[in-house]
Amino acid sequence: MLPYALIDLHCDTLTALTPEDYHMLASLRDPVKKAETVTALADRVRGTNTLDLPGRHFSLSAIPEGVRWCQCCAVFIPDELRGEEAAAYYDLHQRSFHRQMEALADNVRPCRTAADIEAAWTAGKAAAILTVENGSALAGQLERIEALARDGVRMMTLTWNGENELGSGNVTGHGLSQFGREAVRELERVGILVDVSHLNDTGFDDLLDTASRPFAASHSNARAVCQHRRNLTDGQIAEMVRRGCLIGLNYCQDFLRTGERPAALDDLWRHAEHFLELGAEECLALGSDADGTDVPPGLDNPARFAGLYQYFLDRGLSPRLADGILWKNALNFFKNNLF
Repeated sequence: MLPYALIDLHCDTLTALTPEDYHMLASLRDPVKKAETVTALADRVRGTNTLDLPGRHFSLSAIPEGVRWCQCCAVFIPDELRGEEAAAYYDLHQRSFHRQMEALADNVRPCRTAADIEAAWTAGKAAAILTVENGSALAGQLERIEALARDGVRMMTLTWNGENELGSGNVTGHGLSQFGREAVRELERVGILVDVSHLNDTGFDDLLDTASRPFAASHSNARAVCQHRRNLTDGQIAEMVRRGCLIGLNYCQDFLRTGERPAALDDLWRHAEHFLELGAEECLALGSDADGTDVPPGLDNPARFAGLYQYFLDRGLSPRLADGILWKNALNFFKNNLF
C-alpha cells in the first residue's frame, strides 16, 4: 500500500555533495584550501539537473507512481564559506533550483504555499520547495532576508554545525547573536520558516525567547533515543509540541542510534514512538536528510521512503497517524504558517 502523499522536509540533493565530499572537506585544515574546494564542488554541479540524477537518495524520476510527493530542497552552505562568498554560493544554487524547475517542468513545480503543493499534485506533478541550510547565506545583512523571500525560500536553518553571523550550531555552546535575534524576527515577518535543526541548546533557548511564530526542526531526532547533540531533548520536543511546531524525522545513521551496529528501520521507529509518547502526533513529519548523510539501506531511495507508510502500519500505527507523519502534519503546518 502506498501513501496518498509524502512530504520530505529536508534533502541536500540540490547541491549534489556526496558523503565523500563532506569527508574531504572535514579533512582539510587550511581555510583557503577549503574555500577553493567548495568553489570547485559548486562548479562541478553547474548546469546539472541534480534533482534528477540516478543513484541518489532522492531523484524525481525515482518517485513511485501514484505517490504525490513534495520535496523541500535545501541550498546547503558549508561552514567554510562566510560573507559574500556564502551569499554567492547561495545565489548559484538558487538559480540552479529555478533552472531545474523549468528544465524538469513536466514532472515538478516550484511551490511556495500549501495551495501550490496541492495544485501541483492535482496536475500530477511533484512539488518542490526551496529552503536554505545555514544562515550564512545572509552574509550578515538583514536586507538579504527579503531577497531570499523573493527567490521563493520558505524555510532556513539558522546555522549549520559551526558558527556564523546568527549564532552557532552544535559544535559550540554559543547562543544567538543580536543579529541572529533580529534575523529571526525578520524571517517571521516575511514568512520564511525558522528551522532549528543543527542549532545548539543555548541557541534553542534564545530562539524560544525570540520567536513569536511556530518554527520547524526539519531534520532532527530524539536525544533520549540517540544521545547525539544534534538531536532534540525531551524538553525541547515538549516546547515545540506546545507551540504547534513541526519536526522531521532524520534518517542519518549517526542520529538514529549509538554503538557499533548500523542503524536500521527499527531505529527510526524508536524515535517516532518516542516523539508520539511526548504528544507530537500532529507535529511529527519526515526530514530525510537525503543525499547529505549516510542512511540505512532501507531508507536510501524514494520507493523506500514511501514504504514507511506500510511499515508504520505494520508497527501498529493507525492510518490517521501514519498519514500524519507521511504528509498531513506537514501540509497542515504549511497551511497555517506559509504565506
